[in-house]
Amino acid sequence: MSFLADALNTHGDHSYSVSYKKKFSASPAEPPLSEPEFESALIALLPNLYRFALRLSRKGDLAEDLVQIAVERALATRETYDPTLRLEPWLIRILRNAWIDMTRRSKTRGVELDVYDTPDAAVVDGARVTEQALMLDATERAMATLPEDQREILLLVCYQELSYAETAEILDIPKGTVMSRLSRARKALSEKLGIN
Repeated sequence: MSFLADALNTHGDHSYSVSYKKKFSASPAEPPLSEPEFESALIALLPNLYRFALRLSRKGDLAEDLVQIAVERALATRETYDPTLRLEPWLIRILRNAWIDMTRRSKTRGVELDVYDTPDAAVVDGARVTEQALMLDATERAMATLPEDQREILLLVCYQELSYAETAEILDIPKGTVMSRLSRARKALSEKLGIN
């Protein structure tokens, strides 16, 4: 198993580390992170980066490549990180830019992910799992048909649980644009899923 797979724990729990939030949330009064602290914070965020990359690319091996590229770029440009801000939005922006670079080079917008290949589709209760898998599949298909700007907003705000301000920073758009795109994206997704 690769270092990235070990760090991501792709066969286990992908829950957000509460200790990360307590330990590595930046505030203006705190000094910059040392190199070991920066690397620890980055490692703590690998599962979140992987989930976001998986939602962007819809393919596990491509998501791992994106995370690796993002980590390499983050380490190479560490001095550009503003320690008064949270690390996660900065890393997600790097990952998103890597995705944009990759899609421009390949001229593809991702490969459809088989819902049964996702780590979250573990078999526990047949009927419940089947129902959840079908809903997840329908949601994934509906999201794939949304314009890219709406899909990104949903991924960042609803899935990654980033604030509007953090999302605006990542996408380099005003906060009001985030809110209007999110509203349109939610409405479009609801319509595609037949939810009123």
